Amino acid sequence: MIIINLILSLVFLVILIKCADYSMLYSSRLAKNLHLSEFVVSFFIIAIISTLPEATISIISAFNGEPQLGLGTLLGAKIADLTLVLGIAVLFSSGGIKVKSKILQNNFLYLFLLLFPLILGFDGEFSRIDGIILVLVGISFFIKIIIDRKKFRKKFNNIKRGSFLKNSVLLTLSLAALLIGAFFAVKFATNFAYEAKVPEILIGITILALGTCLPELFFSIKAARSNRDELVLGDLLGTVITDATIILGIVALICPFTYNPINIYVLGGGIFLAGIFTIWFMKTNRSINKFEGLFLILLYILFIFISFFINNVIV
Repeated sequence: MIIINLILSLVFLVILIKCADYSMLYSSRLAKNLHLSEFVVSFFIIAIISTLPEATISIISAFNGEPQLGLGTLLGAKIADLTLVLGIAVLFSSGGIKVKSKILQNNFLYLFLLLFPLILGFDGEFSRIDGIILVLVGISFFIKIIIDRKKFRKKFNNIKRGSFLKNSVLLTLSLAALLIGAFFAVKFATNFAYEAKVPEILIGITILALGTCLPELFFSIKAARSNRDELVLGDLLGTVITDATIILGIVALICPFTYNPINIYVLGGGIFLAGIFTIWFMKTNRSINKFEGLFLILLYILFIFISFFINNVIV
């Protein structure tokens, strides 16, 4: 049954990822009708849709009374986004990722936001008050982006418009299938963790986190290869901020939970450290070169090693 649960969890994870891919496609087509800029579209539309795999897994885990699985998936996926996904995207680009947006060049607000999960979870607990704070912080950030939207000029015009009604229906069906896939992915992943006696948070950090960040990976590689650097950065930063604040806050509101504080030190510290290096690389020469991309990938490997060591030796 252990192998069966693992296989079924991976099957439904693939279904979930594919549904997220379709959701991203149809939401982007609908967004074209609004004549939005590339960065705003990637930051809001694509980023929010691409958070759905880990968001649905985390929320369903909370409803099922397994919030630590959701915590590992949520923050583990964001560390993967800032290191592994961004690093691979840089390696696939022609000459590194260029940072053109004024907000990306001059604002360290991202790092400040990434501190909140670490600060609020420092005591080994996420309460409903913590959840409210995280949701409000995330919403405030997106309000700021809306206010600053005039700084983004370039239009998102490379996606076919198609029928508005058709795309709306297909988006709805994709989202429904995504929810079903997430439900069963959580169910069988939890069964596997229980039977294999593996800490649930470790399953979230590795199998589920890596799986759920695949939509961002595929999108970022495609954008990097076509020299659409704003889309790469907008998608990744949008998903990281959304998950680290709003989605984590929703999980805490649904099911306040406690955990070994060392896990949040590793997860929260990992996402903050990844954010420091990412912002630092973005600030130097206003680009992320391939050497820096390789460094980010190695940083992710180090994070995985530390996570395994802590959960299998210390905990």
